[in-house]
Parts: sequence; structure tokens; C-alpha cells
Amino acid sequence: MISDIMLGQYLPGDSVIHRLDPRSKIVATFVFISSIFMAENYAAYGILMFFAVGAIALGRISARLMIRSVRPLWVILAFTLAIHILTTNGTVLYSAKFITITQEGIRQGILMSLRLILLILMSSLLTFTTSPIALTDGIETLLNPFRRMGLPAHELAMMMTIALRFIPTLLEETDRIMKAQMARGADFSTGNPIKRAKSMVPLLVPLFISAFRRADELAIAMEARCYRGGESRTRMKELKHGSLDVVAYAASFLLVLLLAILKWKPETLPW
Repeated sequence: MISDIMLGQYLPGDSVIHRLDPRSKIVATFVFISSIFMAENYAAYGILMFFAVGAIALGRISARLMIRSVRPLWVILAFTLAIHILTTNGTVLYSAKFITITQEGIRQGILMSLRLILLILMSSLLTFTTSPIALTDGIETLLNPFRRMGLPAHELAMMMTIALRFIPTLLEETDRIMKAQMARGADFSTGNPIKRAKSMVPLLVPLFISAFRRADELAIAMEARCYRGGESRTRMKELKHGSLDVVAYAASFLLVLLLAILKWKPETLPW
């Protein structure tokens, strides 16, 4: 299960999405995620799903990888679905003792689960198609206007990128520690969820020690290379917007426009 987590991994390629400027990808992802919270019905979620599937197809990311990026979070999705089904008031479809299932609860549970799935898919697509260096440069450039307000743009961008970069490394480390402890007789696969959660506690100490050791090694390596971030730092490849980026911005604007009309002026749509 640990190896199924794909968040933070970069998959090199030459697709349309790979060739986009990292700034346009970050902005488009942010706009898409913000737009999810405007969706309130199946039609709006259909539009969001159409944009997400289109972006994934343009990024040439296989459906299997995208499903793998969602699969580790099935517990959260199932909990979200269940909590809405059991706690939302409305037209009662089934009732027995303390369990009441309503039509509105099922609808709300499905929509909230779709919201989480779309959020995970688009976040994964961003990291799949953007290298850590490009992501750092994109975030730093987007945060640069806030430097006048004292925001450490470069440090924040570097911190976020290192965190994303180290997710796969820490997952591999966790998998290695789990296998080592299983070889010594530890059992992580049987028992109820509480027992399984308790069995994971012994993993935390070696995992934290490993994470701090890697952080020390990274800091020493950066200092040994005289790394200094900030205004005087130059780049081998300067970021530059192209025609594809204009299309990406236009698609993001169109998505927001469609969802806004669907939410506040649905009678103006032809369908």
C-alpha cells in the first residue's frame, strides 16, 4: 500500500502539459481546485470531470497511475461518503434504529467524494508533469510580487519543493522499515483498524530518525556547494510563457465562467 502512494512523484515526458510553463500549470491547478468549491450539482461536477480527464489525456498520464494516486486515500473517501449519508437530513430512504439514510445524504456524499477525487487527481497531475526544479522556479516567480511585503518567496518555494520531493523518498523509507520489521515477526496486515494503527507506531521512531538524518545531509550538501538563495540567484533556463500557456489560462477562465453561470445564472445556458 505504501508503494501505491504517487503524490510528489515526477514522470518525465514531452506531452502538451509537460511543455507548459510551470507558472501556468500552478495557476491553472489553483483555479481548478478553487472552482471545485463552486460546484453544487451533477452538471457542474460533470464539467469539472471533463476538464480533469482532458488535462490527464493531454498529459499522457495513464489511467492506472491516476487510479493509484487516489487508491491510498480510499479510507478518507469512504469515511466522507458514510458521514454525509448518515448525518444529512432529508427524504428518508431507509431507517433502522440509529441509522437513517436519506436521498439528500447519498447525493451529498457522492458529490463530496467526487470533490476529493478531483482535488487529488489535479494535484497529482501537477507533480507528475512538473519537475521539482521547475516547480520551485514557478512558485518563486509567482510569489515574487509579495517580497515587498517581507514574504521570503525563495525560501518558501524551496521549502515546499523539498517537502514534495521528499514524499516519495520517505515512502520508500517507510516501506523498507516495514519490510525489515515484518522480517522480525511484526504483523501490519491483520486485526481491526485500531490494532493496525497501533502496529504502525513502532515505525515512527526509525522514520523520524531517518528523516532528520536526510535533512542534515541535505543541509550539509547545500552548504558545501555554497548555496545561497535569493535575489542574486540566476537560472539556467528562464521561464517564458508561450501560446500553450495562453490556451491554458483561457481554459481556466472558461471553466470558472461556466461554473459561475451554472451556479448563479443557470437559466442563461442553452441546455
